[in-house]
Amino acid sequence: MVTTRDIAEHLQLSVSTVGRALSDDHRISAQTKFRVRQAAAEMGYVANRAARMMRGVSSNMVGLVIPDIRNSFYATIAHELSKNMESQGYQLMLAETDDDRIVELRHLREMSASRVAGVIIVPTARSHGESIKLLRDIPHVQLLRRNTGLGEQWFGVDDQEALRQATAHLIERGHTRIGYIGGPTELPTGNERVKGFRAALKENKLPASAAIVEFAPPSSVEYGREAVRRLLSSSPKPTGIVVGSVQLTIGVLEELFHQGIEVPKELSVVGFGDQPGFSWWGPGLTTISLPIEDMAAACGLWLIHRLTKPGEDGAYISVSPGTLIVRGSTATAPKTSRRKS
Repeated sequence: MVTTRDIAEHLQLSVSTVGRALSDDHRISAQTKFRVRQAAAEMGYVANRAARMMRGVSSNMVGLVIPDIRNSFYATIAHELSKNMESQGYQLMLAETDDDRIVELRHLREMSASRVAGVIIVPTARSHGESIKLLRDIPHVQLLRRNTGLGEQWFGVDDQEALRQATAHLIERGHTRIGYIGGPTELPTGNERVKGFRAALKENKLPASAAIVEFAPPSSVEYGREAVRRLLSSSPKPTGIVVGSVQLTIGVLEELFHQGIEVPKELSVVGFGDQPGFSWWGPGLTTISLPIEDMAAACGLWLIHRLTKPGEDGAYISVSPGTLIVRGSTATAPKTSRRKS
């Protein structure tokens, strides 16, 4: 294995000069840095990260902590952040929690031990106290979900307004019996989304009995299928359904297809997220589109700025709007279900 001593002997420089040149020390001239880096590349030098950590030097790794990479939401975020970090000289370290706060803590311990430069995290519902303490010493930013205990650095979506618009869309079409399938309310996103659903009912003076609400664990296609089965077995049945997560939307669409439900003739549906397949599912899915790529890129760039300008105030909150895309899965409610004028 090629070492800094080998490079130093090859260039007739001191080992300390080579080390400083490779770490981009401002005391080393640009010409010397170029010579050292060129020689390191030609000789096949690979930095010893363990030795760097023993010297207390942060790595060029940025941790991304997410619930589930199978969720297209998070897969898109990981892809965008990976490109973003690579362009700035950082590497992304991916960790999945499955929404388990103990798993989350274990990943954060490892990242802290590895001296990651920073962390981007979609936190669990109730992060462990030790996780909160660990993140106090690591530059970090929260994405999508917001836990005030983890600080005031957050890039998210206006979930409440997005679901209010989606529900109002059905009400405007005469639906007075509307089902909602969303994630657990202990998650801030789940709580804000069901608030938006209920706000639309209240604004339009619909009684509480107009709503049928089903809460399911996050990131679960199967729970989406089970929830829509329960809604369709209720009496009276809903004429419209609003869904509050991508994975639950997939489950709802699979079950409706399996049961042969005619959308929107028998049931109007508003989904969440806008995967490529949603535009050609059945008559085309009316859904809430979210600026995931832009939000992930902005989040990554903000963290990099924080890493390069450590003295600046780290507090920052960015809220992006969702956009209701109307396609063929929503229509006027059957005459028997419309409100009386």
